[in-house]
Amino acid sequence: MKIDETDKKILELLTQNGRTSYVDIGKELNLSRVAVRERVHQLTEEGVIERFTVVINSEKIGKGVSGFFEVDCEPASLVEVAQALADNPQVASCYQMTGPSTLHMHVLVDDFTSLEKFINEELYALEGITRVESHILLRRFKSRNGLKL
Repeated sequence: MKIDETDKKILELLTQNGRTSYVDIGKELNLSRVAVRERVHQLTEEGVIERFTVVINSEKIGKGVSGFFEVDCEPASLVEVAQALADNPQVASCYQMTGPSTLHMHVLVDDFTSLEKFINEELYALEGITRVESHILLRRFKSRNGLKL
C-alpha cells in the first residue's frame, strides 16, 4: 500500500490522539468525514494501523519501577524463554534482538522488592538463559507511541 501525504497526516493526528473524530480530522485536512473514515478503514485493512489503544501512565497506577533487560539465551531455548516472558503480566514488551540469541525486555513492577522477586523467582527460574543484564529507568526524557512520519 502506498501511503500519501494525506494518509500520513491522518496517522499523525491519530497518533497524537486516537480518539480524534473523523469530523475533526476532516476539518483539519479539508476532507469529509466519510473520506477520512474510508482512509482509516483502508489503513486498518492493509495493516498500517494495527489497533487503537490507550496509553497508561504506569507510575499513576502504582508501577513505580521500570526495568529494561537484555536476556541472552541458548539458541535452542530462545523461543520458549521469549514466550514465557511474553506471557508474564509484569513484562510490558519483549523483542528478539540481533546478537547471540538476545531478548530485550521491558518490565513494570510496583517497587524494588517486586523487581527482586521477579528477577529471582521468575526470570532466573527459566531454563536456557545464559546472561541477564538490567537497566533501571531513572527519568524519562521522551517516550513516543507510534511512528513519526
